[in-house]
Amino acid sequence: MRVLADSALSWSAGRLATPETQTHWAYNAHGAAMKCYVESDGRIYLVRRDGLLDLPTPDEVPFSFDRVAPLLIGGEETWFCVPHLTEHPSHWPSKDEVDGLSDVAASVRVAVHATMPRVVVEGLCIEGETLLLVKGSRGLNDGRWSLPGGFLRFGETPEDGVLREIREEVGAEARILRFAGVHGRLGQKTGLHWIMLFYRTALLGSPRPDPDEIAEARYVPLSEAPGMLHDPAMAEVVRREAADGT
Repeated sequence: MRVLADSALSWSAGRLATPETQTHWAYNAHGAAMKCYVESDGRIYLVRRDGLLDLPTPDEVPFSFDRVAPLLIGGEETWFCVPHLTEHPSHWPSKDEVDGLSDVAASVRVAVHATMPRVVVEGLCIEGETLLLVKGSRGLNDGRWSLPGGFLRFGETPEDGVLREIREEVGAEARILRFAGVHGRLGQKTGLHWIMLFYRTALLGSPRPDPDEIAEARYVPLSEAPGMLHDPAMAEVVRREAADGT
């Protein structure tokens, strides 16, 4: 499965809000109340509103916190926030328990889902001075060049995942040579937290891409590959591997 094309997201991180100052940005430019997704050690600070546990507005948070990044979940403007606490919030509900609670607002469930990291695996199939790239044939990757790879399946090891993705997209087996790095970022289009694991691999056979998912698989010069890739993290890893020369 191909990963959604998603550029890096820029935001003002680490902005401290105190109970005295956070009311100044409790409303966005359109006058709508903003919400805070406040999480610490997997637990969420919620307030009861209209009989349901819900995300607080800034002026409903009784402690200082850092705004980290916006959650692009539609509707109300919501920010992921990290609190400044003097003790562990053991009385807050765990994010893993939220789905089983009957008195939780739908927006809380949506926010929890949005904060879960998405893990993808990518294969660097280098042969001589060339690198194997694949061009998507559908979805947001339609017509875009990327590395063979995609989502890690539930219960799958990253190593098994990247070999499976190469097999599915390229139509050939591969073997892993070494781990090539990890990148974490927020996506501009989705606002999701992407964790990208890269592996240097050797392809055992000729590319025979599945046309339903991959329009073309081609070895390109290492020097040209970064400029063809749509994803900045992929391009950065390829540049590093080309400079390393191993």
